[in-house]
Amino acid sequence: MKELLFSVTKKDLDVHYFSGSGAGGQHRNKHQNCVRMCHRDSGTRVVGQSNRERKANLREAFIGLTKHAKFKMWQSMKVQEVVKGKSIQKEVDEMMQSESLKIEHMKDGKWEEA
Repeated sequence: MKELLFSVTKKDLDVHYFSGSGAGGQHRNKHQNCVRMCHRDSGTRVVGQSNRERKANLREAFIGLTKHAKFKMWQSMKVQEVVKGKSIQKEVDEMMQSESLKIEHMKDGKWEEA
């Protein structure tokens, strides 16, 4: 059984509509059917503008978002956070604690612990 790890909702996206240009006639040029979508957390930006209908362009943009390499990287980081139970930043902070660090210096051509 698959379990939902996280979801992307409308709140996570900035969606803007704009008028297209080129083939498609007066309908395409006068109506704001093209879609520009930005996923805030990953910074991924995609555009859907190959269709005359707004819904089709929205679908195209969302599919493009899910296939984008930047979004996939963000998604894999989120999965790792859920699996490990903590964020990567917290993990780095823990590793950088003074008791976790080993400090060495060179003395007479040899490395010694400080």
